[in-house]
Amino acid sequence: MFLENKENINQSPFTYLLGFVVISLFYILGQIPFGLAIAAETFASGKPMPMTEDAMMKVFSPNVTLFLMLLIFVSTLIGIIIVVKYIHKLKMIDITTTRSKIDWKRILFSFGLWSILSAVLTVSSYFASPEDFVVNFKPIPFLILVLISFTLLPIQTSTEEYIFRGYLMQGLGLLAGNRWFPLVMTSLTFGLMHILNPEVQKMGHIIMVYYIGTGLFLGIITLMDDGMELALGFHAANNIVTALLVTSEWSALKTESVFKDISTPSVGFEVLTPVLIIFPIILYIFSKKYQWTDWQGKLTGKISTKVVSPTLNSEDHE
Repeated sequence: MFLENKENINQSPFTYLLGFVVISLFYILGQIPFGLAIAAETFASGKPMPMTEDAMMKVFSPNVTLFLMLLIFVSTLIGIIIVVKYIHKLKMIDITTTRSKIDWKRILFSFGLWSILSAVLTVSSYFASPEDFVVNFKPIPFLILVLISFTLLPIQTSTEEYIFRGYLMQGLGLLAGNRWFPLVMTSLTFGLMHILNPEVQKMGHIIMVYYIGTGLFLGIITLMDDGMELALGFHAANNIVTALLVTSEWSALKTESVFKDISTPSVGFEVLTPVLIIFPIILYIFSKKYQWTDWQGKLTGKISTKVVSPTLNSEDHE
């Protein structure tokens, strides 16, 4: 099983702690280009240095800001690769999946499924309440956004998945000796990572149900499928489609998207429905397609300290 990957089962939990510290340092290093760019721009323009996050986000155009912000995750991913290779003496596939190779069919299926569903939901919201949106489409900025979205956003989402569903989940699993603890803790930390987002300030902390629920959903599909492929595809689709289709003044990242949401933010259908209705439906689709069994054992059972064999190859249960 995923938390009993034969290549990581003998790793020390304290080694994971050291690795997490190193990864955090690379995350900090990744913020330097953005900081230097802001300093250079404000010096050249003679304007005062922005002191708040909101002011920093307005120094450059949305596309430039997005590009600089995503460089943080490029640096962080490099840190993860270094930690896995040189501290743990493992390969990236060892924290990705129990299969002999990464199953790209799984990634693409998950990406396509959630891309279609989220696009349909967004367009439906527009036609249901057109007064809540304005058309924001500008051809050249949008094409640049498409390029950034399909090159750097998958790096951002994959980095988050490798941290939470890969690195932390396996490290916490070895520490606790069971599956429910890493599932719960990575879901909570994934949700709390978003607590400073502008959306939380606008809608209140009830929106954390969505963030934590999303983390729980991604953790469940990772454990049930014995690999991160489905989570990688889903997370990439979620951020790419959102970036391309809709933005708002109160969103964490403002983009040159097709639509701009001008409604007053509130916790309603679009926030709670994914967690309570849509995610369970997707779980059902995945479970039938990949023939998942032993839900209780994979989600709450103990972790064996014995070396186990890899699970079925990627071609099985397609």
